[in-house]
Amino acid sequence: MKPASTPLEDAARNIVRRLRDAGFTAYFAGGCVRDMLLGKEPQDFDVATDATPEDVQQLFPRHVAVGAHFGVVVVLEGGHSLEVASFRADGVYIDGRRPETVRFTNAREDAARRDFTINGMFFDPLAGSGGGEVIDYVGGRADLDARILRAIGDPAARFAEDRLRMLRVVRFAATLDFAIEPATWEAVRVAAGEIHAISPERIRDELVKVFTASTRVRGWDLLDASGLMKEVLPELETLKGCEQPPQFHPEGDVFVHTRLVLSLLPAETVSVPLAFGALFHDIGKPACARVDVEDGGRIRFNGHEHVGAEMTAKVMRRLRFSNHEIEATTEAVRNHMAFKDVQQMRVAKLKRFLARPGFGDELELHRADCLGSHAMLDNYDFLHAKQVEFSSEPLIPKPFVTGHDLILLGLKPGPEFKAILEGAQNRQLEGVFADREAALAWLREAHAVR
Repeated sequence: MKPASTPLEDAARNIVRRLRDAGFTAYFAGGCVRDMLLGKEPQDFDVATDATPEDVQQLFPRHVAVGAHFGVVVVLEGGHSLEVASFRADGVYIDGRRPETVRFTNAREDAARRDFTINGMFFDPLAGSGGGEVIDYVGGRADLDARILRAIGDPAARFAEDRLRMLRVVRFAATLDFAIEPATWEAVRVAAGEIHAISPERIRDELVKVFTASTRVRGWDLLDASGLMKEVLPELETLKGCEQPPQFHPEGDVFVHTRLVLSLLPAETVSVPLAFGALFHDIGKPACARVDVEDGGRIRFNGHEHVGAEMTAKVMRRLRFSNHEIEATTEAVRNHMAFKDVQQMRVAKLKRFLARPGFGDELELHRADCLGSHAMLDNYDFLHAKQVEFSSEPLIPKPFVTGHDLILLGLKPGPEFKAILEGAQNRQLEGVFADREAALAWLREAHAVR
């Protein structure tokens, strides 16, 4: 295996070398080893060692002892922050999240307490004349070659130790396109209801990694089949069996439609508002479903976008998303039905619609929503054409007139200011005013001021 030569890798090698020079054992550990063997560039490097946290802190003065109780010290090296963890064996887990105690040990025992075999390998970057050597006590190399995700030891015990590992199974199986070993999969299905031992923030982080990745549909399927979806996102479970009018949704019920929309998002990593906007864009439909007897029994979901936006905000607050992510995602859900009216919008309203911060994500959601139902892209094509047409100047230019101008013209500040200024800006956006003087002339005539 050819060593990587990134600055991050170099920093990790330097840490290993200094530990070795001080008489300690030290290896790369965990996910970085897996990624290197898969030919991927690791996004981080962890170092595992038989040095105690006190040894590490003494050897590396530039450090942060964030998890020294559990044997983890963050070392600052070469402009990077890298975790250096002492080989450990965990004591009893009583809360499904963390061990009550740890004891420091050797590499073999440390490997045995990790989650999956493909994450339980070590790599000695200084062995083999610098070419490195894999140290594998758990059969991770064979499972990596076979593309199998397998818990180390007893799967039920591994998941009882840290319930988040059930979501990590889904994430790794989806993003790596690996099969899940049967006993490991069965242990997830049996224990899915225990996922609530995990904090909302940790659940959120795994869901974000699942649904923003290009492999999001496989993640959806595994969450559904394992029983984890109904535990962490019960609002999606209610979409099953919520029938839709076949003339607009020949694909099936809302659950089937939502999965299809996910599959039609860009084949790359996407933003949180786009991924979760797709997940939640129709979650208001079950609450709004009505049969219109006067229209031949057609199923309608009037107002589902507004109900869905409220539900989206509630779900995302429960999972501790940031205010920015909540606002952007709820806007995507609330506005997804507005796209049907874009060809009837006046120019000023259309320009404001296009100029909104989240419009790019919302347009992609609209495209996927259409392709996942009636397949008509006339509004999508219209908006693309308008983007080109309006591209020669800012969509929302600096206004010709302001509230200060109204005061100078003799108008008294009040609630009507907003309507007057909006009317003036509408005319500016629609090209009625060529310049500021024309706008001021309109104000004088329309509002009888000097």
